[in-house]
Amino acid sequence: MSEIALNIPEYTVAEISGAVKRTLETAFGRVRVRGEVTELKRYASGHIYFSLKDGGGKLAAVAWKGVVPRLGMVPENGVEVIATGRITAYGDRSTYQLIVERLDYAGEGALLARIELLRRKLADEGLFDEARKRLLPLLPRVIGVVTSAQGAVIQDIRTTIARRFPRPILLWPVPVQGEGAAERIAAAIAGFAHLPPDGPVPRPDVLIVARGGGGLEDLMAFNDEAVVRAAAASPIPLIAAVGHETDITLIDYGADRRAPTPTAAAELAVPVRTELLAGLAQLAARFAGALHRLAQERRLRLERAARALPDLPGLLGLARQRLDDRTERLALALPALIAARRASLGRAAGRLLDPAAAIAAGRARLQLAEARLRAGLSHLVAARHGASREVGARLSPALLAASLREARARLEGMGARLEGLSPEAVLARGYALVLDPSGRVLTRARDVKPASLLQLRFADGTVRAKAEGSSGPQGSLPF
Repeated sequence: MSEIALNIPEYTVAEISGAVKRTLETAFGRVRVRGEVTELKRYASGHIYFSLKDGGGKLAAVAWKGVVPRLGMVPENGVEVIATGRITAYGDRSTYQLIVERLDYAGEGALLARIELLRRKLADEGLFDEARKRLLPLLPRVIGVVTSAQGAVIQDIRTTIARRFPRPILLWPVPVQGEGAAERIAAAIAGFAHLPPDGPVPRPDVLIVARGGGGLEDLMAFNDEAVVRAAAASPIPLIAAVGHETDITLIDYGADRRAPTPTAAAELAVPVRTELLAGLAQLAARFAGALHRLAQERRLRLERAARALPDLPGLLGLARQRLDDRTERLALALPALIAARRASLGRAAGRLLDPAAAIAAGRARLQLAEARLRAGLSHLVAARHGASREVGARLSPALLAASLREARARLEGMGARLEGLSPEAVLARGYALVLDPSGRVLTRARDVKPASLLQLRFADGTVRAKAEGSSGPQGSLPF
């Protein structure tokens, strides 16, 4: 071994690792590192491991379980952050890492990009659709407020409501910024929604979620996804009043109404009592005026109708006079009518014939008709006898024999034609008549089903048969 090598000090691995660790911790101590979160891993132990990278390198980082709730934000891959912590070395792997104690978004640009990304996501889900918005009640019985118990916001809301129209206010105090504020705000909105309508704690008819002005990071609790979803899902109409008029947060999109300030939210929640009373008085005056005009119109119509009606007492007197006149005329007309009817009856009785004379005249007319009928009948019988003798004289024996021969020839010809058309004659020539078991004549092969029973009628008798199949038509019978 050379003399130079003997002069170089010798270290153990542990000594080198400890020296490097002490050097890193002494040289850097607490640092703030800006970079993009990547390779994020959450372990069951609660620790979070990730890396910070930029265009020039990558730094390993870890957030221990006890620090995670106080980080200030939830780390996510792709988000640019500023990590505050200590540089240390991990000797077992010969690596160095950043022990993170706090995380902050890297400037407003990163915050706005994150907010815009979340806004697009929730808008695509339909959480901001106008069809989901609920109308605010005209005069709520109870107003729920979600805000900090300290500060000017709750005082402004109380003062404005007391001035416009005093209503009971139910405050759910929450932190409006910092660690855990978003979870508390979302829980308060959901808690109001779960109150029973008739429970010991009255359920509000409208909610106001409010806080005063502040920077973008101060308002981040109202850009949280859980808060926006709770506002959109609330069955109670919700007014968002976060920051000043120029401040826009995501809860403004999910709420039913947005107010530029907490005072404006209180003005939206309740009307002005004096204006309501004035409006009611005006409506009452208009209603009274309308009733008065309607009554006047009906009175005028009634008066015009009354003038158009006839004089009822005069009409009654005229009708009474007519009744008296008709009664007097009826008393005079009835005896005259009876006398006229009696005279007509006497004239009709004078024109009537004696019944005995009428019967005798009818009997005479009947006897005359009988004599005429007998004479006509005798004449008709004599004429028929004469005609019969004349016909008998014209019919000689020879003529009668010729007529009989001619009639017999015609009869024999017709018999031969009938015999030629007879089915029995066709059967005698070798044909057969096919019948089904019911005796119905079958004229086509398609009407015969396989294995069906048949009757074949010949000229000298009938034979029973069984069908085996059909091979198509081969001809047809002439009948």
